Amino acid sequence: MKIPKLAKKPITKNVHSVSWIDNYSWIHQENILEVLKDGNKLLPEVREYLEDENRFTQENMSDTKSLQKKLFKEIKGRIKLDDETLPFKDKSYEYWTRVTKEGNYSKKLRKKIGDKKIETFWDGDIEAKGKKFFNTGDISVSNNDELLGYSVDEKGSEYFTIFIRRIKDKKIIEEPVPDTSGSITWSYDDKYFFYTKLDKYHRAKKIYRHKLGSPVNQDELIFEEKDDKFTCGIGTSSDEKFYFISTSEHTTSEIYYFHKDEEKPKPKLFLKRENGIEYSLDSWNGYFWIHTNKDAKDFKICRCKNESIDKWEEYIHAKDEVLIGGFSLLNDWLIRSETVNALNKIFIKNLKTNAEEELIVSEEEIISPGISLMQKDRNTNLIRIGYDSPKTPSRIYEYNIITKEKKLVKELEIPSGYNRDNYITKRVNCDGHDGRKIPLTITYNKKTKLDGSAHVLLYGYGSYGYSAPINFSTSKLSLIDRNIIWVTAHVRGGMERGMKYWEEGKMLNKKNTFKDYISCAKFLIDKKYTSKRKIIGYGGSAGGLLMGVVANNSPDLFLGLIMSVPFVDTLTTNLDHSLPLTVGEFNEFGNAKENKDYFEYIKSYSPYENIKKMEYPNILITTSLSDNRVLFDEPTKYVAKLREFKTDKNLLLFKCEMNAGHGGRSGRDAAIEEIAFDYSFALKISGKSEIKD
Repeated sequence: MKIPKLAKKPITKNVHSVSWIDNYSWIHQENILEVLKDGNKLLPEVREYLEDENRFTQENMSDTKSLQKKLFKEIKGRIKLDDETLPFKDKSYEYWTRVTKEGNYSKKLRKKIGDKKIETFWDGDIEAKGKKFFNTGDISVSNNDELLGYSVDEKGSEYFTIFIRRIKDKKIIEEPVPDTSGSITWSYDDKYFFYTKLDKYHRAKKIYRHKLGSPVNQDELIFEEKDDKFTCGIGTSSDEKFYFISTSEHTTSEIYYFHKDEEKPKPKLFLKRENGIEYSLDSWNGYFWIHTNKDAKDFKICRCKNESIDKWEEYIHAKDEVLIGGFSLLNDWLIRSETVNALNKIFIKNLKTNAEEELIVSEEEIISPGISLMQKDRNTNLIRIGYDSPKTPSRIYEYNIITKEKKLVKELEIPSGYNRDNYITKRVNCDGHDGRKIPLTITYNKKTKLDGSAHVLLYGYGSYGYSAPINFSTSKLSLIDRNIIWVTAHVRGGMERGMKYWEEGKMLNKKNTFKDYISCAKFLIDKKYTSKRKIIGYGGSAGGLLMGVVANNSPDLFLGLIMSVPFVDTLTTNLDHSLPLTVGEFNEFGNAKENKDYFEYIKSYSPYENIKKMEYPNILITTSLSDNRVLFDEPTKYVAKLREFKTDKNLLLFKCEMNAGHGGRSGRDAAIEEIAFDYSFALKISGKSEIKD
């Protein structure tokens, strides 16, 4: 099959007196958000090109079909297909989730406490039957246990429609509510539910209250966010006394509150928004509890009396380059997290005595710990604590805060067998280009030789303050057991070392993210974990931006790159303020349209703008037609231009899912198939002999 080719239709762009030609921007339709909802509105010429690329990719991956099937069977074999979550007590019922061998979606079950009769009130497989894509935003039972509210997206575009039905007869009793964010918040008296409506730019701007039994067009608007950069949502307090309306962008937030007994809600402002100041709010024991970075770069926890919101007392003090994380409140306890050097810790504080201690979940150093509640009633001393690590499957314990008794209640089972002693996980630091220490989490099979002969899969993200995970993954074992070392690079742009670490990797410091990743690659080569051209870069979304920059700047270090829904047309997207996410990300990347410095800076690293005539590594790019976060036209343009400029004969493969969104296809088996495809590409370019199976 011939290499696919997209027609050139030059368009001259001019910003800040700088002119340039874009040969492929014509594929971006004016009605692009309508295309996300209805793929039939896609330009026929573009559809033909996407289908050509899909055929080309399948042809070039045809020698891995048996390997893909093998990987699929292998990955699925590590999953306990018949499994249940631990129950959660909600007043008179226990609720839990079940998955089955036969299904691709979960079931929601419940039974009255003290009763043996089990009721299935949600069956994802039945709901998804006959649909090419199916995703739920929220599945929420009313406080009186009689009604089920749920939201569904059948395209992948994240336009959710809300439905309300009686549980006892599964009858829809309310008019569906389209074009919402997907969240459903029941009123405490079950007379209403609250939801957030999306505007024409797919931004959550208006919060409505729907009265059960009334037409949707009579729904009451209770809050509207007027700033384009901000989006809003609504939730409830831990003491079930207040509703909280939160409106925010990446670095700034503002919260309004109103009491549950207000017949006509009149949200009151808690703290006026201030650029760069974030806060969240909860209510417990007569206090508002505030998690904020106001006068505390890496956050602190404060509190104030419900009736005296301007009189704060500092409860958990800020620490330098120690991220004070979120918290949970129950009985006489505040449970919170800290992040230090890309590692999380959990602390429990007695609200009466102020005594605090770290909760040691495991003796392992490199773990991802967590807590969860066992019941809705927070007047308890019992919680669930758990952890996993890159080499240890999830373990959950029931924990008594007073007696400190810990009982193992669930452990992730690997049906095909697993021995954690066969694996080694390390945490090391490498020096960035400016001397900043960059943490690396390294996991490999103990049989793998550290003499430079092994391949490395190097995962990176580094944006929005998101810290790269260090969780256990059954799928990763398929690469690790084939002599591929899995490395997570905790580059700047995340908050692994606090807010400063994020700031050092965004705006006019964004290039630190890319330089850190390249430093990590060089470190792994220098320390004999791998060798030059044996590294496979792996990143999605903003991590795809990272891969695109790396491809342009250090192609000689890498054997290949896997780029999932990659944000590679960074400049074009930043200049288009009508797109769903653009204006909300000005505090991450800057506003290129209004500020020449940001324009020049983004243009200097944007992957699409900086493609050169040179040799590139093997590259696999995947995207989805209905993705509203990173529009499909970004990687489509990028691939077309890359085909035009690259001088090598390495693989450049592009796969567009025609019925999916930002997270790929829906359903368990489809998700595994996508992983198997990506991994087979990695194994193919690594020259693993089993591709001939």
